[in-house]
Formats: sequence, structure tokens, C-alpha cells
Amino acid sequence: MKPTTSKGDGGAADTSPDIQMRTGCVSMESAKYVSLKISKTRWRPVSHSSLQQPDIFATGSWDNEDNKVSVWSIGDPGSLGLEDGFEGDPQLICEHKHDGDVLDLQFLDQERIVTVSSTGAVTIFRHHQNSQTVSVSQQWPRAHRYPCDDAPGTGVACSSPEIVTVGEDGRIIVFRADHEGVVRVIENADSSTLHAVTYLRTTEVLTVNSFGQLKLWDLRQQNNSPSQVLSLSGDRVPLYCVDRHPNQQHIVATGGQDGMLCVWDVRQGSMPFSLMEAHSAEMWEVHFHPTNPDHLFTCSEDGSLLHWETASPSERPSFLQGGGSSSMTSRSAMAPAGGNQSIMSAWLCGDPSKSRLETTHMLPSQTLSVNSLDVLGQCLVCGTDGEAIFVNRQVPV
Repeated sequence: MKPTTSKGDGGAADTSPDIQMRTGCVSMESAKYVSLKISKTRWRPVSHSSLQQPDIFATGSWDNEDNKVSVWSIGDPGSLGLEDGFEGDPQLICEHKHDGDVLDLQFLDQERIVTVSSTGAVTIFRHHQNSQTVSVSQQWPRAHRYPCDDAPGTGVACSSPEIVTVGEDGRIIVFRADHEGVVRVIENADSSTLHAVTYLRTTEVLTVNSFGQLKLWDLRQQNNSPSQVLSLSGDRVPLYCVDRHPNQQHIVATGGQDGMLCVWDVRQGSMPFSLMEAHSAEMWEVHFHPTNPDHLFTCSEDGSLLHWETASPSERPSFLQGGGSSSMTSRSAMAPAGGNQSIMSAWLCGDPSKSRLETTHMLPSQTLSVNSLDVLGQCLVCGTDGEAIFVNRQVPV
């Protein structure tokens, strides 16, 4: 999706688990061709109290003459009673022109969508569900900038009403929805491009950069220095994406230019806990499943989308099945601070012989980049440079 520099070699995968690649491809719904290169796909959040599956998602486009933010519906998954979960194409509900490439997109809540642009702007769009239209609710033009030029914004994270963005200018900016000014700017947060940001906790964010570094920032602190810096050893391989485990926030996954999947434990050490060969080209996104984080998903410039699963349900203790507290190799005893769990996350196991990790290709053979994915409930959506959107309503999680 994005211009990149020369590839690095990355570090040695000392604690890689025994990865079993499933030969079969899980069937995705036939491609919905949209005549736009899709840079971002995100499900609209569903109520935590409901058991409903998501039915609305948003997309952003890039590298087109006119880029757009679009809202799509997949309807009620059970309405037609079909067993395979694939009842027809996503339907376009509404869309709005977007100045510049959409380089990241997140839902702030069920009505508002935040984007960062290649122009440096940060924009809040509102989806009016009664009239099924989209309008610009708020905008901060040129939020990311160089002294004499625009700087692309590259990442956004939301914890309503707060919004945090990062950009090629190395700045971290904190906004508040419905607040006109900027809440805070960390001017020289990084001397290289910041590629992505995510919330670790309510007041802490993680960023990844072009030097292969993972930095933790405590937004309560007024100094402009990270509270922790972790980095890949050896060559400085740019990191492009980051996600944290939904239940155990000390577990973080990243991906970057070399296509490797890195899992980190931010409580200890300054290097990744494990490195796994994932893709043959840049990894653009990595996402833990939000409610069953024994499952993780990655997508890449190489045209593939992988589903990573740590163990079959029968191999997990019964109290971990269904909700999952973990994610990546094997189990060993521990006593985490503030909890009485006797289980260590499957994503953190130093003994490769005990590691059980399966990966499944989720797309038919592709040649063009899969730029973005999102997973919620049993629904997965992804967008590609082939101007296609794929949806799967029955992800086996």
C-alpha cells in the first residue's frame, strides 16, 4: 500500500512456536469490486451487552483521483437463513469525499468515524443513521505538518471522547471530540516516521516507528519522553502496525517491513518475546480477536490474509473456552499482578516444543496488497489494492 525503503533482515526467531500451516483456504465471500483502492476497513462497534453480530462497516480509499469514506451494510446475518453465512454483497449505504488518502480510520463511537489523511488533516465524520448520509462533523486541517509542507498522518486511536494521532512528522497529537483546539502535542516524539498508534490503557498509548521501535507513552506525564522503549535487535526494520491483547494488555503484537509477526511482553525485556515468519512482504495490519484473543489476524502486501490460532478449543482449559484469556504458544503457571489466574497467555511461551500454533489462509490466491482487515464477532472484512472488499460472516473463532 505504502512506499517503503529497502528490506532489512530482522532478528533471529529464537522462541518461534511450532507453526502448522493449514493447506486449505477458508472460503471468503466473493469479492465486492468497488472501483477504489481500499486502504482501511473497520466494523462499526456493537453494544457489549448484545450478542448481535456487526452489520455495518466503513472503508477508506487511497491512491485514487477522488478518495472516499464509505459506509456499508451486510444486513442481518440470520435474515435469510442461509447456512454458509454469505448472503450477497455488502451494500453501499452512503459515502463522502475525502481530501487526500485515507491512511487510517477508526470508529469513535457508533455514529462517528475518525480519519487521518495524507494531507495531514484529522477529520471526524458523522454517519446520520436516520437519513443514511455522512457529513464532516469536525476537522483539524494540517494537524500533522513539516515546517514548509504537509506531513501525512499515519495512525489514529480512539478512546471516546479522546483521539490520538501520529504522523510522518514524528508528532503525537491528542484531540477531544467536540473540543475545538488540540488538547496536547508531543512535538518531537520521534525522529523517524511514526506508523501506528494504539491505546494500551486509558492513559497510555503505544507507537511503532521506522527504526523498529515500540514506544510506550504515559499521557498523564507532562514530559515529552516515552516511559518505555522496546526495539528489534539487529537491522532497523520499520514496524508498520501494532495491536494489544484485549485481556492481557502487557501482550502486544507488531508487524512490519520484513513480514514477521512479533509478540512482545512490555512488562519485561526490551526485545520481542517471539518472532514468527508470517508474510513474504510488508505486514500492514495485525489484530487480536477482540473477545477470543487466542485468534489473531494479519494482512500483507504479499496479497495474503492469515488467521493465527494457538490451540484447538479441546486443548484449552474449559474456563478459557469461549472467552479466551490468551493467545500464542503454550500454557505455563504464573501469578499475574492483580489477578488470580494460574494461566499464562498462550502467546508467551519460552518453550517452542510446547507451542501449538496453526495458521490458515483466509483468501484465495491474491497478487495485490491486502491493506486492511477488521474482525468482530464472527465477521471479518478486508480491503485490497485490487479494488475489492471481502467479507466472511462465519470466521471460526
